[in-house]
Amino acid sequence: MARQFNIGRGPGGNRANNFGAKMTKESWKTVKRVFAYVFKSYKWSFIVVLACILVTSVTTLASTLFTKSLIDDYVTPMVQTHSNNYAPLAQALIQLAAVLVVGIACSYLNNRLMINVGQGTLLRLRKDLFEHMEQLPIKYFDQHPHGDIMSVYTNDVDTLRQMISGSIPMVFSSLITITVTFVSMVVLSVPLTLLVIIMTGVMVFVTRKLGERSAKHFKVQQTSLGAMNGYVEEMLNGQKVIKTFCHEDESIEKFQQLNQQLRESGYQANKAANIVMPINGNLSNLIYVLAAILGGFIALNPSLSAISFTSLTVGTLVAFLTLIKNFTQPVSHVSQQINSVINALAGAERVFALMDETAEQDDMASVSLVNANVQEDGSLHESQQRTGVWAWKIPQDDGTCRLVRQRGEVDFSQVDFGYVAEKQVLFDINLDTDAGQKVALVGGTGAGKTTITNLINRFYDIQGGTILYDGIDIRKIHREDLRKSLGMVLQETHLFTGTVMDNIRYGKLDATDEECIAAAKLVNAHDFIIGLANGYNTMLAADGGNLSQGERQLIAIARAAVGNPPAMILDEATSSIDTRTEKLVQMGMDHIMTGRSTFVIAHRLSTVRNSDIIVVMDHGRIIEQGTHEELIAMKGKYYILYTGNQIA
Repeated sequence: MARQFNIGRGPGGNRANNFGAKMTKESWKTVKRVFAYVFKSYKWSFIVVLACILVTSVTTLASTLFTKSLIDDYVTPMVQTHSNNYAPLAQALIQLAAVLVVGIACSYLNNRLMINVGQGTLLRLRKDLFEHMEQLPIKYFDQHPHGDIMSVYTNDVDTLRQMISGSIPMVFSSLITITVTFVSMVVLSVPLTLLVIIMTGVMVFVTRKLGERSAKHFKVQQTSLGAMNGYVEEMLNGQKVIKTFCHEDESIEKFQQLNQQLRESGYQANKAANIVMPINGNLSNLIYVLAAILGGFIALNPSLSAISFTSLTVGTLVAFLTLIKNFTQPVSHVSQQINSVINALAGAERVFALMDETAEQDDMASVSLVNANVQEDGSLHESQQRTGVWAWKIPQDDGTCRLVRQRGEVDFSQVDFGYVAEKQVLFDINLDTDAGQKVALVGGTGAGKTTITNLINRFYDIQGGTILYDGIDIRKIHREDLRKSLGMVLQETHLFTGTVMDNIRYGKLDATDEECIAAAKLVNAHDFIIGLANGYNTMLAADGGNLSQGERQLIAIARAAVGNPPAMILDEATSSIDTRTEKLVQMGMDHIMTGRSTFVIAHRLSTVRNSDIIVVMDHGRIIEQGTHEELIAMKGKYYILYTGNQIA
């Protein structure tokens, strides 16, 4: 989402001057991490930038000090002697011009390098951020609004761009300018320097007091911005529901509340911006006037030269007054930029908080899934080519590996689980399956059916018990290999921007066009696909918004089929398909399930009658299991669900 205003910017684009913000220990850690990113790839470029800033500051100072020499060494003598010899003055001006050209070149090089350093650093930061996000568990995305995560990529990363490309170089430039200018001021006049220091202290004190009020509101502003982005993202995804239930007014009202919160936090954080800059400017002018009065008094009274430790000529006074602006402006800039850095850290901390989230762990994993060739004696040997035979590669104590054919047997033994520690949702789950069986999970909403399949895939880890896959603890199987062995059709279909062919190939990235078409034919999606405007090359966007829900589901099923996985999980795979389409899909599903272990979740019990095992769940427990005929004969929960009749 486009950002309406940047953290640290006040109304009208002014920088919010929050000199009251304090650098905490955590803030310093964040600064170190930011510099680590800069120096890892652009160490020498950054050093050259600092050198260019130093040279630019020195050349600027040289041009200022030249006014003293211009007046005292050239203009005044020529006026007093009525000389018309301009050659020495011209030579001095040429030398000054050469110095200024060097300063201009260094300033240009500095800005060019900082563009490269800033954008390059953010390129690597976004890359690392996205790569780490892809390693995070499903649990993280279940617990964090997607719009808030998007805000990290847009708003929070942008604050780092401002800090790296603008604030940090400005702080270094200002500090160097302050240092060299201060030394020059001391050399020119100690009394005037003391006056400037005292008045600058007053300026900093006033600025700090004005900024203290807004310090605490900058983190609130970033949080409010993330909350609003999250809400807008949610409303965009739910537009059909909003319009169906005429919920526009309520949605607008909620947005107004979030927008008002963002406005309030932004106002509180930036309200000092419009008065701090004028105050700083006027105080700087006051310092200039007081220094001019005191300096003129000393210059007109030679007897006072002793207290200034040097004679105060007209040229010296003019140069000193020019240095005052060179001194007070960087002080004001430092107060602004340091606080801009501090305020940007509110965003940087959110970026690094995402990067510090614990990725999915494979600490115990040692077993991988490989392609295998079956020898004449029935033994297995690892194959580099796709053979259609899958095997588990299990390391042995003697350093060798043993291949065990992947069969698809999943066994639950006394499994307990809760999405959060304090709320258990599965209780003492015990389930044994055989290779090639079709296992149906049925029960009311919230019974725990989808949770079971999430555990098989290790989207979540169990708190108690064991889950064995072909006799192997799934915690010992690499997550990627475990998931490769399981084709999955989710209840919520998601299609990506691209062609129909691209979306089917998502299930197997090296699949040929022929394999993708074969998968579509298998699930009876081919006929409707070739009827699209460009067939398999039809572009899909907005999550397949130009297709019906049933058509999107068929493509999702084809996507699972093209990978030819050894086992399948079908989570309400036909929930969004009409009765006629369901019959076509069911025929294709039967082909998919042939020879594979399959877990099926379905509310339409008619689709699971031919299952080898039907598992009935209720409130996180398995209460019945058996074949359709056995469960009907039991006249228990399944009987009620299937027939709709209550037991007398």
